[in-house]
Amino acid sequence: MEIILLERIEKLGGIGDVVTVKNGFARNYLLPNNKALRANDANRKLFEANRAKIEADNAERRGDAEGRAKDIDGKQIVLIRQASNTGQLYGSVAVRDIVEALAEDGVQGVTKAMVELERPIKSLGLVDVKVKLHPEVIVTVGVNVARSPDEAEMQSQGIDVIAAMFEEEQAAAAAVALEPDSEDEYDDAMPPSEAAADAPAADADDAEADKTDEA
Repeated sequence: MEIILLERIEKLGGIGDVVTVKNGFARNYLLPNNKALRANDANRKLFEANRAKIEADNAERRGDAEGRAKDIDGKQIVLIRQASNTGQLYGSVAVRDIVEALAEDGVQGVTKAMVELERPIKSLGLVDVKVKLHPEVIVTVGVNVARSPDEAEMQSQGIDVIAAMFEEEQAAAAAVALEPDSEDEYDDAMPPSEAAADAPAADADDAEADKTDEA
């Protein structure tokens, strides 16, 4: 289907461009959302008669979006979620969660349609998410998914929480493996030089015990 764009559409064109798109995309998205008109003679005349107003309205909306972008671009939100020791979430983070977190952080007016998330977030870590405030104004928001505020702070500093936890577990396991379970194991693990140094003291103790028995 041929359409006339009423706003900039990524990978398609800008205001006033006549482009061909799939019928479903036009009928289900572009036309009902007033982002385009069917490219027939009547609509071409209608568009040209209103082009100046359409472009002026678009410029005003773009200006508003650019003003808001300064406070949103680069912002980082923290989402605390339960996860396994491998970092996989028990559930996922969806667009709705990001919109609600932004609202709680004082960012108003961001809708689900503005958030570009290709697929739900299903693991711990930092994810950059694009927010389209206007077809020509796109900002990036950092989503920090962690199991606790402390872990979120570590991740914001560039620390891989899962890797750090794995290293700690490995170190603890190694320490337990090297720790003697009994005094006999301690004696067996004692270096020969230390064992030899302790031998005379032990012999002296035995001799003193013999004298006591004879008395």
